[in-house]
Parts: sequence; C-alpha cells; structure tokens
Amino acid sequence: MGELGRLLIIIGFAVITIGVLVMALGRIGFFKLPGDFAWGSGNWRIYFPLASSIIISIILTLVLWLINYLRK
Repeated sequence: MGELGRLLIIIGFAVITIGVLVMALGRIGFFKLPGDFAWGSGNWRIYFPLASSIIISIILTLVLWLINYLRK
C-alpha cells in the first residue's frame, strides 16, 4: 500500500505542476498564437490550440531527447 500512496502523491504533484504551468502560460498569451482556433457563439465555445500544441510537442521532444542522451 505504501507504493500506491507514493504513486498517487507523485501523480497529484505532477497534475498541480502542469496546471500551474498552463495557467502561467495562458497569462502571458501562449495559448493565443496565430494558428490557435476558436469558434463559438452565445453559450458555447470550441477552442483548438493547434500552434500551441505543436510548440509544446517540439519542446517536450527536445527535453526527452536530452534526458535520454544524458542517461547514456
């Protein structure tokens, strides 16, 4: 049971960290790039952050590649 508790704490900490990061990036305008699409009217809105997703994917790829490279 100790391992499960530790895993849940780590997952919770990761979710909180990602949430704070997304909020901070939103405040500086990261999710309003040209290529991020938003449709809506009245009571509904659909938001598709295409450009932001591509940039996040590139950054994560580089970070994971660097971690893998340094582990060898």
